[in-house]
Amino acid sequence: MELQGKVIAVLPERSGVSQRGEWKSQDYVIETHDAYPRKMVFGVFGADRISRFNIQIGQEVTVSFDIDAHEYQGRWFNNIRAFDVRQVDPASVGMQPGVVPGAAFGAAPAAAPTQPAAPAQPAAPVAEDKVDDLPF
Repeated sequence: MELQGKVIAVLPERSGVSQRGEWKSQDYVIETHDAYPRKMVFGVFGADRISRFNIQIGQEVTVSFDIDAHEYQGRWFNNIRAFDVRQVDPASVGMQPGVVPGAAFGAAPAAAPTQPAAPAQPAAPVAEDKVDDLPF
């Protein structure tokens, strides 16, 4: 999945040691440019990816990510892990035809063509000799 937005927070880096060796992870928050902006927290795992993506607050980025869930003590938790983060030129946001920022959450509704309203027609006079043939 992909989502485009502006980085609004860079959370503290986490690290530790597992059976496979040392690991590092860092979470980021982006906000979309939809009519009703949405926020998403995503994680980047691995020191090499963290330094390669070099994500900074205020950057416009497109995030490619996978969503997974895990269970811990009877509760379920989502995990959104980025596998690619590309910087986007801020001047081109919303300017590309056919690209809707935040399209990962569903396409924006198409705008209805605007046409001038037809002038109101006066009600036709009812002839008194007309018979109402409705059964009710």
